[in-house]
Amino acid sequence: MTTPKKTTPLPTEIKLHQKSRLLEISFADGKTFSLPCEFLRVHSPSAEVRGHGPGQETLQTGKQDVEILQIEPVGTYAVQLHFSDQHNTGIYSWDILYDYGINQDTMWANYLKRLAEAGANR
Repeated sequence: MTTPKKTTPLPTEIKLHQKSRLLEISFADGKTFSLPCEFLRVHSPSAEVRGHGPGQETLQTGKQDVEILQIEPVGTYAVQLHFSDQHNTGIYSWDILYDYGINQDTMWANYLKRLAEAGANR
C-alpha cells in the first residue's frame, strides 16, 4: 500500500499583524493568505470547537476582538495559536491553514449564517 503524495505546499513565511489582527501566511506555491484572528478562533481545529464527531460542533460567539498572543511551532507540520481568550488547544496544520485560506470566504459566510440563525453576535 502506498501513501498518497502530499500536495499542500509548505509555508515560506508567517507574520502576525497585531494592529489589524491578521495572520498572514505565504506558501511555496506563491499563494499568500491573510486570515483574521477571529476567523481562526471560531474555526479552531480543537475538540472544544469541532466536537468529537459530526454534529457536535460548538458555535463560537463573542470572538470579534480576539487576538493571537503567541504562535508556537508544532514539529515541522503545524502551529499552535494562543488566543487572548485563553484558547490554545487547536493544532493548525499547514494543510488546515492552506484549506482555510482557499475557502475563507465560504467558511466565513457559513459562520455568519449560523450566528444569525442562532440569534448570536460576533
